[in-house]
Amino acid sequence: MHMKLARFAKVALAVGSVAALALPLATYAQDATPFSIESVGSKIGLGDADLKRTVLNIIQLLLGLMTLIAVVLIIYAGFVWLTAAGNEESVEKAKRIISAAVVGLIIVLLAWAIVIFVARTTANVTKTDGAAAG
Repeated sequence: MHMKLARFAKVALAVGSVAALALPLATYAQDATPFSIESVGSKIGLGDADLKRTVLNIIQLLLGLMTLIAVVLIIYAGFVWLTAAGNEESVEKAKRIISAAVVGLIIVLLAWAIVIFVARTTANVTKTDGAAAG
């Protein structure tokens, strides 16, 4: 009996999830405007922000967070080193943490350089020319 109840709960969860995801679409079906990403986005409050700018802002936020984590790790490793009191194991642990944090910082800086390169090289890709539209 327990297995049937667990299976029923799984099916009910799946059906409920699909219904919850389909509910906004059913609500917007009453509008006379044609279905488009822009119309749904404006109705649910996404605004009309540029997708490229939004993605760059998210990437900038994530890379900034990773940089902050690396700096906090370096500070923590410095604290571990200072409080080692001659314990070689603690000093080695602090050195490993500092090395890993510095490698992480280098990776974050390289990732940011790649993002800037891609953003600048794709800046004019999405712009259309009037002559090419014919």
